Amino acid sequence: MKLTFSPSSPFARKVRISAIELALIDRIELVPTTVAPTTPNEKYADHVNPLRKLPALILDNGQVLFDSTVIIEYLDDLAGGGKLFPAKGPERWQVKTENALIQGMLDAMLLARYEKGVRPEALRWPKWIDDQWDRAWHGLKYFEDRPEILSRPFDITQIGLACLLGYADLRFPDSQWREAYPKLNVFNEKMLQRESVKISVPK
Repeated sequence: MKLTFSPSSPFARKVRISAIELALIDRIELVPTTVAPTTPNEKYADHVNPLRKLPALILDNGQVLFDSTVIIEYLDDLAGGGKLFPAKGPERWQVKTENALIQGMLDAMLLARYEKGVRPEALRWPKWIDDQWDRAWHGLKYFEDRPEILSRPFDITQIGLACLLGYADLRFPDSQWREAYPKLNVFNEKMLQRESVKISVPK
């Protein structure tokens, strides 16, 4: 299997951490790939992901899976199932909902990052940046207010949160999320002790 990725992509990092935790990383070849707004990668769009997004998992038979959640569910199934996502019942849907929230928070952060760092300064929309960041900020409060999520057995929600907080540190170093959300800060420090999280810190 081959995984298209960038070291700075929180979505690709989620897959890498999951693959390590599921003991599948040795079966995956990491393929550094560059995609960027306004810079079409036509080869990638035509042969891997039409949306030009990372990551994508190319299976040995040529089938391509995306996005990160689909890839991780595939890997979880490959590893026997029920390891990162609960196998069934209300818990499964709760965890999938939490994962969807984290995906949305990451999307919002990415949009804020593009607006601030990629769009020409004269065309930037400060209220748009503030609105996107506010969505992510409220998501952080959601998890801060639910410490039971942070302390339960290791799962995809905790992986996603670690990647989200790492991305916040990378792209929004002045956000002061640690001061605002001390429980998330303690959680993050604990997660950074896991080898899979430590070795994949974004650059």
